[in-house]
Amino acid sequence: MPALIVYIVGMIQYTIRKIPEYIDQIARDQSKKRHKSLNSILLEALSKGLDADKQIEYHDMDDLAGTWVADPGIDAALDSFNKIDEDLWK
Repeated sequence: MPALIVYIVGMIQYTIRKIPEYIDQIARDQSKKRHKSLNSILLEALSKGLDADKQIEYHDMDDLAGTWVADPGIDAALDSFNKIDEDLWK
C-alpha cells in the first residue's frame, strides 16, 4: 500500500525527543486541569517560551478604529431592517 502524504498549508509537524518525565507530567496535568488537548497545552507553552506573541504582526482592521462618520441617510436606510412585517408572520 502506498504511503499517504498529507500537506497542510501553514502547519508543520515536529518530533521532540528526550522530554524529561517531569515536563511530560506537568503538561499532562495542565491538559486535564484546563480540559485542553495535550497538543494545545504544549503549543501554548512553546509559543509563550519563544515570546511568539511579540513577534506576530497582526493584519487586522486597527487602522479603521475611530474613523466612523455618522450618516443619517445610511441610518435611515438601515432602519428598515429593524421593522417587522407582521403580514409575513401570519
